[in-house]
Amino acid sequence: MRPELLQTFDELVACYPEGKEKSAILPILHLVQKENDGYLSVAVMDEVAAYLKIQPIEVYEVATFYTMFKLKPTGKYVLEVCQTGPCCLVGADGIIAHLQNTLGIGMNETSADGLFTLRGVECLAACGTAPVMQVGDYYCENLTPATTDALLTEMRDGTFFARMERENGD
Repeated sequence: MRPELLQTFDELVACYPEGKEKSAILPILHLVQKENDGYLSVAVMDEVAAYLKIQPIEVYEVATFYTMFKLKPTGKYVLEVCQTGPCCLVGADGIIAHLQNTLGIGMNETSADGLFTLRGVECLAACGTAPVMQVGDYYCENLTPATTDALLTEMRDGTFFARMERENGD
């Protein structure tokens, strides 16, 4: 791992009491996933375990429990559509079906062009603006097939993240 990344790990671990360094596992896995093309390989998880001086299985348990960690390569855009009851009541199932048909993929699959991975996730805590889809750090709310198509167009032409950053003041 890059020396700068290891320095960040040291800073994270320093936030926890002595003997509780393992508590830094979540933020470390987030950083490692970002550095590793958006997923956690076994080799990378083994490096995290070695750094934290824990057994590799302890890292695997965390990585497989939380849905925000990806264990295989994903598309450039991971489309995470909330599929809990409130979102489904206002059309999330239809949005998922529309994405599957438009992209030619099923759940947990990546489009042939490598741009999109579709995932169903549990509550995104945006029931009031459902149906909702998370892409990276951003929520896309009040989705319809038409607004979903517009978002896919922005992602294909590379303007999605720039617009989201502008609108969110990032």
